Amino acid sequence: MLIDEIKKANMEALKARDQNARTSLSIVVSRYMELKTDGSGKEVTDADVLHLIQKVDRELDEEKASFAQAGRAEQAKELDLQKAALAKFLPKMLSEADIRKIIATLPDKSMPVVMKHFKANYDGQVDMSLVSKIARGL
Repeated sequence: MLIDEIKKANMEALKARDQNARTSLSIVVSRYMELKTDGSGKEVTDADVLHLIQKVDRELDEEKASFAQAGRAEQAKELDLQKAALAKFLPKMLSEADIRKIIATLPDKSMPVVMKHFKANYDGQVDMSLVSKIARGL
């Protein structure tokens, strides 16, 4: 499972004394444990872990923008290192050209059909807001 790989990478970062990698990986592990023990009884899948990683990645982007705006370049650089530790576990995102090709192959190009297709087949590999923007432009 993906979470096992993340825990292993977290331990390796601990041994290597890589505080930036430890920080971001520990956040993911912590949120995984919260999700696992939330009382719903639902099994936590790799897709759920991937969503957690993506959410942490977005939060780091927002935090980095805040630091950059405040003129704190050193902290922004540390967040880049934290994001790099997470990037190893994220799938390659589809490009705008790839999204256009996929939409072109669909028999029905209506917005609900396009969005449902990408959510079902490319969840975690595509920015859904980009898909929406491209679909509206067609």
